Amino acid sequence: MITPTLPPSPPAGAHAITLPCATALWLLPQRAVWWPAARMVLVADVHFGKAATFRRAGLPVPHGTTGDNLARLDAVLTATGADHLVFLGDFLHARGGAADALWQQLLPWRQRHARVAMTLVRGNHDLHAGDPPPMLAIALVNEPWQPCAGVPVLACHHPKAVAGHTVLAGHLHPTLRLRGAARDALRAPCFGWGEGQVILPAFGAFTGTSPTALPRSWARFAVTPGRVVAISAGAC
Repeated sequence: MITPTLPPSPPAGAHAITLPCATALWLLPQRAVWWPAARMVLVADVHFGKAATFRRAGLPVPHGTTGDNLARLDAVLTATGADHLVFLGDFLHARGGAADALWQQLLPWRQRHARVAMTLVRGNHDLHAGDPPPMLAIALVNEPWQPCAGVPVLACHHPKAVAGHTVLAGHLHPTLRLRGAARDALRAPCFGWGEGQVILPAFGAFTGTSPTALPRSWARFAVTPGRVVAISAGAC
């Protein structure tokens, strides 16, 4: 059993929510969730190897996305001091992207964070791409997975409602469209909260997005540069 208390100094730009079970979470501008009482950070849909998979198919996509993802994971772990990092599915994009070049980048990063426990809740892409190699020391579990005994919070990849629990999930890559007074607009990744579920935006630097992924009745929180902002239904 853990004590659901907020830390005295939240990470910069974070937005706090409190689940019905009195568990406090921080939504982070790095597209992650910080669970302070569990010393746990959760991210979804990193899709390592996606750009390489596209390049092998002859598509002109950017280089450097793995380095960008790792730098942002570094920033999350530094900002929170987390003891546990949980990947909510789709750690890998495809089997073709799981090449030696990827592991050569991931292994030194994992060694730098050797004190941090890491867990992958397998997603649909992971089932096709295969598990990360044992040298990365990432525990592998299937959904639904309960991170903390006695706390009715489940970690999943696919969104689902589970009676009496709050489900943290990814998969949908949600975004929303922010409209300005001058008829300008901006699309931003977002978190969604409703019907016993908290949906995370895609963490990966090279992922697709969906502007219609969330029911309009849900609370939505836009990820803007350096800050997570609660958005009213009329603003998007």
